[in-house]
Amino acid sequence: MAKLEILCHCGRNKQYADCCGRYLDANEIPTTAEVLMRSRYTAYTLLRENYLLATWHVSTRPEKLGLAEEATSKWLGLDVKRQEQQDDIHALVEFVARYKVGGRAHRLHEASRFVREDGRWFYVDGVVT
Repeated sequence: MAKLEILCHCGRNKQYADCCGRYLDANEIPTTAEVLMRSRYTAYTLLRENYLLATWHVSTRPEKLGLAEEATSKWLGLDVKRQEQQDDIHALVEFVARYKVGGRAHRLHEASRFVREDGRWFYVDGVVT
């Protein structure tokens, strides 16, 4: 029986295992803030709260997200608007994520800040526009 190939949720035209699955399932470390942001989007679509918390900077990380308790969201797509490497350890990624809750369409437009510590990128916070 052939192995089922699934496209990654992050919007790149790649198979999940060759894209964000490398970070969520194989514990590889994202090399850029944009790659981390895409993998975090995919983690939201798959309700992978542990990954989201592990990639959230300790200074702003919540104790828990409660994704399983929230209203079920259907994630529709991700569009990265810009990625800006500010210096060796700071980056900004602006994106639009589209989703539906209860049949109503929504979009999240955010400029997210990332910091690199000990060779790993972490999500710090974001400004929703």
